[in-house]
Amino acid sequence: MVFQKYIRRSDMISCVLCQDAPCSNACPEFEPGEALRSIWFDNPDVAALKYKESSYCATCNAPCEKACISKNIVPIKSIMKDLTEKVLPVTEIAIPDNEDRLKCDIGGVPLENPFLLSSSVVASTYDMCARAFEAGWAGVCFKTICSLDIHEASPRFSAITGDNGSIIGFKNIEQLSDHSVAENMSIFRKLKENYPTKFILASIMGQDEAEWESLAKLCEENGADAIELNFSCPNMMEDGLGSDIGQVPELVERFTRAAKRSTTIPVLAKLTPNVATMSPAAEAALRGGADGIAAINTIKSITGVNPYTLVSQPAVRGRSALGGYSGNAVKPIALRFISELGQNPALKEMHISGMGGIETWRDALEFILLGSGSIQITTAVMQYGYRIIDDLKSGLNYYLAQMGINSVKDIIGAGLDSVSETTDVLERDTILFPKFNDEDCIGCGRCYISCMDGGHQAIKFDNRIPKLDGSKCVGCHLCLLVCPQHAISVSKKRITRN
Repeated sequence: MVFQKYIRRSDMISCVLCQDAPCSNACPEFEPGEALRSIWFDNPDVAALKYKESSYCATCNAPCEKACISKNIVPIKSIMKDLTEKVLPVTEIAIPDNEDRLKCDIGGVPLENPFLLSSSVVASTYDMCARAFEAGWAGVCFKTICSLDIHEASPRFSAITGDNGSIIGFKNIEQLSDHSVAENMSIFRKLKENYPTKFILASIMGQDEAEWESLAKLCEENGADAIELNFSCPNMMEDGLGSDIGQVPELVERFTRAAKRSTTIPVLAKLTPNVATMSPAAEAALRGGADGIAAINTIKSITGVNPYTLVSQPAVRGRSALGGYSGNAVKPIALRFISELGQNPALKEMHISGMGGIETWRDALEFILLGSGSIQITTAVMQYGYRIIDDLKSGLNYYLAQMGINSVKDIIGAGLDSVSETTDVLERDTILFPKFNDEDCIGCGRCYISCMDGGHQAIKFDNRIPKLDGSKCVGCHLCLLVCPQHAISVSKKRITRN
């Protein structure tokens, strides 16, 4: 993949990823809106291969840009030119002619690809699930079914956004399905009748052993392919529900065993990240008979406090509450827990369904490399829609073909050996210097500022040109991370410490 070197999301930061993109409607030859979306989701190789016939773009008067509704017009013609002149020449293979490499399973039940909607509002009605299936999602984890009388607060979301306005972190105080159990069972039957090859993972939450048992049985009888036990919702803590269960291994084991008593299909325990380590609860689920683990659910959070009302977000008539944090910001925490589960020998035979901050196929790949056999997504869908499945599938499929990997199942856990719980295993005798690219550098001095005030004073800045002082550089690479132009890379040369 050549994304990092030639074209970046920042090149099209003003793109708003329109519904029914006007730029595509204005172009008689291509769908530039689709290409822009692929770039946004780390998939420029596939975009370049789809739009390789660039002769029209070279001579047109850019009607796509004239139709752009963003306040800062996206340089679409320039981006398409980069796709065809910079990205296309270095693509290594053609687009694969099938998606067989993506086939996998949960507990022996086949999936056409690893991608499922996770239990949330994005998978809460027949229509929504049907549209997701039509779009290409392999399955859904339906919004948690319960016998409780659910009434939601308004508003119930808040977010932390990045420089371009996109959501980095997302908080919700949403609860469980507000449909009756009977209504949800009707939805299952209809989905299974109309989409028999799609995977239905039924998320449930009971109030006692009998209810965990009866809900699991009912879901299987009405078409569910597997059961997910919600031991982790941070917004359902009354009377020992939600994450209260996931924090007590004895309860995880007891309620898992109850659900397994009544069903023959795979059962996954969805565990809370609001713990120091997840293995005790995961091992308890295994003792209770679970076939797999789903992780992570959202993290208890406060996203902000209004300085004028003094109420945290989201404010509901002057009050607020802790809620579940999700989005790309939680991915590092999710990967940490996935690696913990993947490295635990006691859990070796258990399926791990990974989630937490996944937006692109690269994000999904990272979860797979650390042990996830399937992938669940919500927040990215809430922000960008079901359509992200196109680039999730094509990007991962292209990567597998490019790497000569025949099945996504062959790389589950392939990255676990590189992970250590402590840093004492790391080599500390050499320095890997940064390398400055004068052609891309604009002389902003951000590297100098960061190195001076947050590093080791190893950059000189004369005539707006940064220069490395090798006698002071310790190879921390802070400068590389803060450079807004990506004009600093990693040198190939290692220097032995004095």
